[in-house]
This record gives sequence, structure tokens and C-alpha cells, in this order.
Amino acid sequence: MVTGTLSLVAASLTVANLMHAPAVVVSEGITLAAAAQVLDQANVGAAAVLDGAGRLVGMVSERDLLRSVGHHIDPATTSVADVMTRDPVTLHISDPVATAMRLFRERRFRHLPVIDGTRVAGILSIRHVVRVAQIEQVRPAGSAPSELAPRGLEGVAVAETSVGDVRGEEGFFHYRGYNAAELARRCSFEQVWHLLVNGELPDASELAVFSERAVAARRLPEGVADMLRQIAVLPNYTPLSSLRSGVSLTAAALGTQPTLDLSPEQTGADCLRIAALVPVLLMRLHRHHHGQRPVDPDPDLGYAAAYLHMLTGTRPDPAAARALEQYLILTMDHGFNSSTFTARVITSTGSDIGSALTGAIGALAGPLHGGAPSRALAMLDAIGTPERAEEYLHAEIQAGQRLMGFGHRVYKTDDPRSTLLREVAIELGGTQVDFARHIEATALRVLEQLKPGRRLYTNVEFYAGVVMNSVGIPRDMFTPTFACSRAVGWTAAIAEQAANNRLIRPSALYVGPAPPREIPDGYGVKSMAATSAHP
Repeated sequence: MVTGTLSLVAASLTVANLMHAPAVVVSEGITLAAAAQVLDQANVGAAAVLDGAGRLVGMVSERDLLRSVGHHIDPATTSVADVMTRDPVTLHISDPVATAMRLFRERRFRHLPVIDGTRVAGILSIRHVVRVAQIEQVRPAGSAPSELAPRGLEGVAVAETSVGDVRGEEGFFHYRGYNAAELARRCSFEQVWHLLVNGELPDASELAVFSERAVAARRLPEGVADMLRQIAVLPNYTPLSSLRSGVSLTAAALGTQPTLDLSPEQTGADCLRIAALVPVLLMRLHRHHHGQRPVDPDPDLGYAAAYLHMLTGTRPDPAAARALEQYLILTMDHGFNSSTFTARVITSTGSDIGSALTGAIGALAGPLHGGAPSRALAMLDAIGTPERAEEYLHAEIQAGQRLMGFGHRVYKTDDPRSTLLREVAIELGGTQVDFARHIEATALRVLEQLKPGRRLYTNVEFYAGVVMNSVGIPRDMFTPTFACSRAVGWTAAIAEQAANNRLIRPSALYVGPAPPREIPDGYGVKSMAATSAHP
């Protein structure tokens, strides 16, 4: 039987109508292992934490417990007080559900304690609210969906992640809670790489160990070098498609196994190995294609400097290496973008890391995802001189053309990556940088005139092309360079998916001819055989 649920507005519900009551509670002194058992037995996602006097002092959730495991915290000896959210925001038992919805949306909470006087009366989960907020039908398992998600899954959360997040309205994104732009300003590539895959910024000794492992991982597996030479001379060569083939080949040579069969430690080791090899593969393919002898990665150089060294054959200027490093840090991860989602879907099947990374590169190859930096630079070339800027941009916008380097699916304000890359470009200097700044200012003014209220801002691709061009990276290598940094984010997402996996298997809303359709006369094995026998 199919029944309908009430809308949030029609229901006029209070928090008391939806909360889980009585509240599941734990004391602040119990261990994480004991708290996990309480949550499991009660089949809830969070518990209120009480002190010795029975007062609410915090909240602990399954995500807190998972995060502690990821940080190698011993659940048998660590107390709830060490990981809980202290002094949590609360709801009153008589609050309307609309108040809870606003808190869930604006503050990104998933569970809120509900207070009645001085006691904790219950806990409200975002799932309770979503259940009545969505106007949809409850349908039997296995039946066809009756409502279609927004096109492109915009605004739909499909998984939980602790790797990072993008807050488009705020113009902010982070890696594991750290402002990503500030990480790019202050940290090295290896420090941020460690953060993404291990959960924390490393101290000096941890960084030394991690860097040593990353350098050792740059060694190509046996037999791959010769085959890269063959890929590089294929007809219709493009750097990104060749990199995709190189990654697939390398994964096969490494014998990467299904993540379903691996321990988290082995998954992490395999992720590090293949992520470290991506720039080595790319640069070998590039130099082979141009008839140049490959340059082995210098173990004394960090990731970004080694990248430029493998490209040119000479040690890079430190300023150029640092500029590239900042770009690479900014592009390591960016939420559930198309390529990261692709990597997670493939991993959800239990497939190997090489397959997931190959699929991610395929998604990145699309010009709507990773192919815009060179196109933004091509626009500067087409404009040519500052005097032509306004006329050119007016004509493009009025003709319905997209301005490459402006507007973003997520950001509705300044893209923080573009803001920092503008600073990096200015530090590098040069006539192209000055020209780019003039085009940016003109484009924003023209967009405001012709598309008022659209909130179109400069995105990462605009200054990414300028920075990469300034440090000597060829234009056809812009997106492959992006792929090298994003490989770190992809592998972090792969490891996270593998550690807490469930097969990603959405439904589709069928819109074709109504079934069942009758098969026309004359079709069938017997009649077709007869037709063949008597032409």
C-alpha cells in the first residue's frame, strides 16, 4: 500500500512530536567503546552526555566515534569527555520543527538535544525532520521512485565525509576543519597531503617519515617505463587521456586488489603509492611525446619542485615552485565534485584503487569540470589588448556565451581559491598578470550590468591559468596538473569510502513508454530463424 506523508508546513509540528524519547544518555566518564555499545543497542546516532549531577554537558555521535578511530585514538581507554561536543546548542520541547530545520540547515548540526525544564527530554535528529519536510510518497522496497531528485543532484547530500567541505554561500572551504586557503598560505604540499590522508597536520618527525614514504613511492613498478613510451606516441595523443591510461597500466603492474579485501592500513599504503606516481607518469608521458628524455624525480625536492624539475629538466626557481605548490594545495579537494563522486561510486563496488582513480580522471577530463584553465587563458588571448576588453565581453555575454573563469556551481560569492591565486599571480608579476587583472575587473562590471542579481564572481580557473602559465607549465598540461593534486583528494575519498562502505546504487525515474508493451508480430527466435532459412 502506498501512503502519503504530510508536508512540514501542513503538519505544524513541534519538536516534541518528532524527537527520540526518552533521550539516550551517557556519562562523560565512560569510554568511547562503552558509548558505542550504548548507541548500537539503542539504534540511535547520538547520545546526550551528562555530568555527575545529571546536567547536560555535551553530545557524542557516531561521527565523533568514527573520527576518533580515524585519528588512532584508543576507544577502550579514551573517555567520551575527550571527544564530545561541549555545551551543545539545544531545543526546547515546545519549539516548532521549523526552528530545528533552520538550525540544522544553518549550523550543519545532525542531532540536537531537547530540553524540558532542566532535564534532557529527547534528541532530535535531522532524519526525523527530513522525514516530514520532504513531500514524497512512502513506497514499498524495490518499487519505482515517485519523486525525482534535482537535476545534477544539486543540494542533495549522498554521503558523510570528514575529508573536507565547501560552503558556497560563505565563500569558504576547508580540509578536515582547517581553512584550505590558509593551509595554502602557510603549509607545504606534504603537510597538507598528510592532513588529508591521516587526519591531522604532522609534527616535524611525522612529516619526515611521511615525506620519506612519499619519495620512495615515486619509483615506477617494473615494466611500466617502456610501456609509457608506447602510450606517448599513439595517434591523437592528449596528456590527460594518456595519464588515464598510464594510471590504469600502473595499477595493473602494482597488482592493486579490490578494496573490499584490504585492511585500512593496506588501502592507505596503496593510495599513497599511486598518488605519488601520478605526476611521475604524467611527466614521463609528456617528455616522451615531445621526444625528450624522461627526468627521474629528485628525492631531494618536494612535490611541487620535483614536478617542475621533471617537466623542464632543470631545478626550478624557488618562487615558481612555491607558487605552483600553493595552487596544488588549493586544488587537492573540493567537496563532492564530479570526479570525487565518481571515485567513491567505483570504490563502493569494492573495486581496486586503480579503477577508482582511472574513473576519476575520466570525469575530470570533461570541460565542465577540469578543462577550463586553458580556456580562460585563451579568452585573454582572444581579447588581446585592454582596449578591446569591454567590447569583446559585451558581445560574448549578449551572444549567450559562457565566460570561462567566471561563475561557479557552488560559490555564490568570491571563490577563495581565486582570491589566493590572484595574490600568487601578483607576487609572480608580469604583463600577463596585469592584463588579467584588467580583464577580471572589466568582466565583473559587464556581468553586473548585463546579468544583474546573478552573483557571478571570478572562479579558480581564471587565475589558475595565469599562475601555471607564469611558472612555465604548457597549456595542454593545465588540467593534468590539476589531476596530480586532486589525486590526493581522490585517494583520501577512496580510503574513506572503503573504510565505511555501502554500495552506491540510486534509482532512476522512468519516463519512457508505459509498460508492458506488446512485441509486434514477426519477432521471436522461431520466426526469425524461418526468415533466415527462406530469404
